[in-house]
Order: sequence, then C-alpha cells, then structure tokens
Amino acid sequence: MASSSRVFGNYCRTLMAAAKNSAGKTPPATTTTAAGKGRSKGILKPQPISPALQKFVGTSEISRTDAVKKIWDYIKTNNLQNPANKKEINCDDMLKTIFAGKDKVGFLEIAKLLSNHFQKAS
Repeated sequence: MASSSRVFGNYCRTLMAAAKNSAGKTPPATTTTAAGKGRSKGILKPQPISPALQKFVGTSEISRTDAVKKIWDYIKTNNLQNPANKKEINCDDMLKTIFAGKDKVGFLEIAKLLSNHFQKAS
C-alpha cells in the first residue's frame, strides 16, 4: 500500500501551510458592523407603531425584533411566564393592551399579535 505522501505529494503540505497562515488573520469587517449600514431592511427596520405599543415601548418607531425583545424583557422581569407551562404567558394589564385583551398568550403568538401594531408600508 502506498503511503499518503506518495499519493498526495506536496498537496497536503500546501493546504496545511495555507490553513496555518490564514489562522492568525482576522476576518474582514462587514458593512453592517463597520459603517452601521444594513440595519434598515426587513424586520430590523424601525417602523411607526400603534399608540398602545408606543405607550409600552416609549418610542414612536421601533423594529419588530426590538419590540419582541422589550416585551420578553418585561415578561421576564415581572415573572409573567406560567411556571407549569413555560410556553404560556399570563398577561397583566399592560400586556393585555398590546395582546388584544387576552388573559393568556402562547409565546409563538407574540409575533402574530404584534404585527397588528405595525403600520403597513405603502
């Protein structure tokens, strides 16, 4: 049986040298981190929101992801998750204004219920 050096020749050494040289380099900066661009598309774009969500969040515009983060922070700090079923949120008066008056909401419903508070782009 032929040894691996006879089969692959210097090809392995070339690959290993290239891997060794590139291991110390840092990856190039992307435009999203370097210039702050790229955060204005899709669910990351700040949009105007309803007065009920404005009262909860404290601003007139927010991105969908930031709104969900703020709601989860509120749920965690006020201990509103059902201890028996962590997928269920027990709504207090503040959350009821956002979640259409529901007493309990599943965590998968949050994004759907929030979509009513974001104005459609025209």
